[in-house]
Amino acid sequence: MEIPEPMLAKAVPTVPDTARGGGALGYEPKWDGFRAIVRVDDAGIEIGSRGAKTLTRYFPELVDTIRAQVPAGTMLDGEVVVRRPRGAGERLDWEALSQRIHPAESRIRKLAAETPASFIAFDLLAEGGVSLLDTPFSERRSALERVAASFDAPLHVTRLTTDVDLARTWLVEFEGAGLDGVVAKPLDGVYQPGKRTMLKIKHSRTADCVVTGYRTHKSGSGVGSLLLGLYGDDGELHGVGGISAFTDARRQSLVDELAPLVARDDSGEAVRGEGERNRFSSSKDTSFTVLEPRLVVEVKYDQMEGDRFRHTVQFLRWRPDRDASSCTYDQLEVPNDYDLGKVLAR
Repeated sequence: MEIPEPMLAKAVPTVPDTARGGGALGYEPKWDGFRAIVRVDDAGIEIGSRGAKTLTRYFPELVDTIRAQVPAGTMLDGEVVVRRPRGAGERLDWEALSQRIHPAESRIRKLAAETPASFIAFDLLAEGGVSLLDTPFSERRSALERVAASFDAPLHVTRLTTDVDLARTWLVEFEGAGLDGVVAKPLDGVYQPGKRTMLKIKHSRTADCVVTGYRTHKSGSGVGSLLLGLYGDDGELHGVGGISAFTDARRQSLVDELAPLVARDDSGEAVRGEGERNRFSSSKDTSFTVLEPRLVVEVKYDQMEGDRFRHTVQFLRWRPDRDASSCTYDQLEVPNDYDLGKVLAR
């Protein structure tokens, strides 16, 4: 059986009581990792990603575990994550996970030992070589629990509840362990590859940030992204992320709007900054036009990863009433710590 496209989720603002049409829902934690479909057959093991890129070579420790614990003819849908200690507990570590995608085999083996990954299964797409795509989710879940009854770490099965109040509690509590929200699935729904038939509920928050610069659009014309900063306890302005979803017309108009804020050197030339590079952008132009730190923008974000926004944020409005110096980390909502081990408890 070929690995199908993963079934996707549509964003909704709150945890729903019922599915569209009134059907019952099952609720799961939303994991913050690499979506992966694992296929085990006589030819071997493949870990396929959402983008149709194979992840198998990057996680040799998972391949060994899957070979030992998952029978041939099985296909699992789930998430690859990395766990890290924090105090007396654990949380997810997106940065450590992203570092696992590396071209060098020696580096892959080293990271597999230093930051081993886990696989969280949340659906069963085939058992005994027989496809379950047309089987209702409630039956697929029962089959998954049977197949996974003997799983040991680093293989896990995600929690599931039909209690909407408990799901709303998870949305709040599990963020403290690095999770991304909650997913709701119709219990009578079949698996629809590539379709947004699930529902995802993530946190939505706002923050006022200083616009510190802009990058030119890849077309060579207009503003491609705005760079954002917040002041830390040290009084310094720290980069926290960016905004990039602008229409063609808006990209052009922003150049004129931002022109009075462009920082200039003694000769009158615009000051250029250099952004951070990583192995994914080593040949990419990361330079940007530096702006005087005076313009404040209100943005919508979902969560933080360390001291930066986890994802690209959304522009809401300019805040001419705010002084840039008031844009500090103190305004951000910090979730209470929660032990990842409790989320994974069977």
